[in-house]
Amino acid sequence: MSAVAELQKRKGENVNMFVKDFMTTSPITITIDTPILEALNIMRKRQVHQLPVMERGKLAGLVAERELLKVSPSPATTLSIYEMNHLLAKMTVKDILLKDPIAVDSNCTIEEAALQMREHRIRSLLVVDDGVLKGIITQTDVFEALIRIFGLRKPGIRLVVEMENKIGALADLLNLVKNHELNVQGVACREKDDRLVTVMVRLGAANVDDLLRDFAANNIQVVYNSN
Repeated sequence: MSAVAELQKRKGENVNMFVKDFMTTSPITITIDTPILEALNIMRKRQVHQLPVMERGKLAGLVAERELLKVSPSPATTLSIYEMNHLLAKMTVKDILLKDPIAVDSNCTIEEAALQMREHRIRSLLVVDDGVLKGIITQTDVFEALIRIFGLRKPGIRLVVEMENKIGALADLLNLVKNHELNVQGVACREKDDRLVTVMVRLGAANVDDLLRDFAANNIQVVYNSN
């Protein structure tokens, strides 16, 4: 097992974080007969970019700000304000909603949610369990999860090391940390090539000089030290 695979195994056992831990459990919703201009005003007032659309208490779809803006009045329109408002007054979100929005369940991992947002180029995901809307998770929520995973709000020292990508490499590194009775606040691995792996370790400590000497003695190269 490589150092990266070892970290993934450890994360799966210990620090997996799920959508249900970071989602908004009472998202702002609108009904299917909500006028387009009203939906747009709600988004601007509440500073959101998407709204789940409900019909008779059940999820009917999703409406996005960009779609609302496409049908909103433009300065270049040849219609009068009266004509445009009259036209838009007849339009509801039912006319433009996305009926099958991308959704995840509440037990989806944060990393999978981030991957879905990235691949589909969207800012948020609906959280749906057994057809029932449970919440919504946004890019900001995912960033918050990553901040917690890496312990960025906690005082400490950030080390980045390069080491051989071999079986037990990460365990050896963490055992050295343990021997110095230092608390690990976050760990991340990235394969540099077939031979080397870069490991970020965030430690709850004020001084790690003794640990750094131990790293050097064990051929663990420190390439960044925030000490």
